[in-house]
Amino acid sequence: MSLTGAMFLGSERRTGQGPALDPLDPRTGASLGPAYGSAAASDVADACLLADRAAPALRATPPDRRAAFLERVADRIEELGSALVERAVAESGLPAGRISGEVGRTTGQLRLFAAEVRDGGWAGVRIDRALPDRSPQPRPDLRQRQLAVGPVAVFGASNFPLAFSVAGGDTAAALAAGCPVVVKGHNAHLGTSELVGSAVAAAVRDSGLPEGTFSLLFGAGNEIGQALVADPRIQAVGFTGSRAGGTALMRTAAARPRPIPVYAEMSSVNPVFLLPGALRDGPDRLAEGFTGSLTLGAGQFCTNPGLLVAVGGPDLDAFLAAAAARLSATAGQTMLTRGIRDAYERSTGQLAGTEGVRELASGKPGEDGNAGTARLFAVDAEVFLRRPELQEEAFGAAATVVVCDGRGGGEQLVQVARALHGQLTATVRHGPGDRDTAAELLPVLETRAGRLLFDGWPTGVEVGHAMVHGGPYPATSDGRTTSVGTLAVQRFLRPVCYQSVPADLLPAALADDNPYGLPRRLDGVREVVRDGGRPRE
Repeated sequence: MSLTGAMFLGSERRTGQGPALDPLDPRTGASLGPAYGSAAASDVADACLLADRAAPALRATPPDRRAAFLERVADRIEELGSALVERAVAESGLPAGRISGEVGRTTGQLRLFAAEVRDGGWAGVRIDRALPDRSPQPRPDLRQRQLAVGPVAVFGASNFPLAFSVAGGDTAAALAAGCPVVVKGHNAHLGTSELVGSAVAAAVRDSGLPEGTFSLLFGAGNEIGQALVADPRIQAVGFTGSRAGGTALMRTAAARPRPIPVYAEMSSVNPVFLLPGALRDGPDRLAEGFTGSLTLGAGQFCTNPGLLVAVGGPDLDAFLAAAAARLSATAGQTMLTRGIRDAYERSTGQLAGTEGVRELASGKPGEDGNAGTARLFAVDAEVFLRRPELQEEAFGAAATVVVCDGRGGGEQLVQVARALHGQLTATVRHGPGDRDTAAELLPVLETRAGRLLFDGWPTGVEVGHAMVHGGPYPATSDGRTTSVGTLAVQRFLRPVCYQSVPADLLPAALADDNPYGLPRRLDGVREVVRDGGRPRE
């Protein structure tokens, strides 16, 4: 497919007439072409109107048909082949192996959501049949299901040009719920976005779905994104990016005459607690695992281990010496954009200039001017506890070690844990003799993070049914949700109760004969769905 620089407004290809965006190779700064014209306010309005018109039909689509559509999107993405990988590598500076893996993750999560749609548990069907003879008051017929909220705005992420972008997790979850999607493509990977957008648009045509099921917009500045969230037809927002960007969208959504939810994944330093037994057991092995996790992908992961917490002493000193040696020998890697690299330099510069913070190691310069150098800092727990700004994320391969006083056992470790802001992950590395401290940390950390790990490293997120990729603010705007895994579909649904509705007017999902074979709770008893989609009590 030849790139055109045009947007997707339903079935129409339209070139934006606003300021042109030039795709750049982050390694060299060279233009990759073509130019992408920014959407105008009228383009945003047209995309939202198409989505609003498509919403009733998409919401009513039978589960099997919607699942087949998601699978068709995955097929169409795979049909793009090497052209997609080559373009994403050129626009991101990420290696081909990483991008190929991300293609697999993107198509895999689409197919996972298709299986979830067919399973039907997301529909939340509950039926309390009428009890006209109940005393003292009869019970009416009550039927509940989860209903698609309507058009969803999705913002592509900078650090995942595929898995968190045009056809990424937010889009897959919204489509699985039966919601049309309007995507604001990220300016760091415009050509990649157009390629994936072509795959989604083709799948919409293949599946015979309403054209407003999917649109893709491009735009310079913040105006297009703000206009999209402000449009009254948009009913929810999925966002992955900076805290400043996420909170700006939250303010816009809250100021609408009818406020809507913004599901924003924003910032996290993903603390790792290195307990004494783990440090005694293998400081060199820990240092190898830590530096590998920290520097993976130039540290541009939302689960990057940016904070270590440990008790001071010879074992910690040995770990820090090994980690510093490894980082000092590590060459800087190309970052996604010049803006991201500049922000990283500012953040690490501020950290280095903070009173009480000492720099332990700095990596070697990279091969190009857009490379970020890995850096390791340390600070005493007393300073950390009175300087909340030390918890702010430096997006890149930088980490701070919080050194605790060991005279009170693990008391200061727990004190630091209680002071933490909301996080995507929290990790405990433990060894012999650490069980009591780990048991004391666990109930604190589960209130601070969406995912708790023991004896691993947080970088990398498995896409599955049990995964939670979210956490208390400021990690996300709503800690009750996840942006990865099948639970994500619930963000774009709302419960509706149908009371005494005539049988011939009920939605098919609530019909007595259960034509879709959905699992349901009937008069408080869960039904088991057998082969052929027929339930039995």
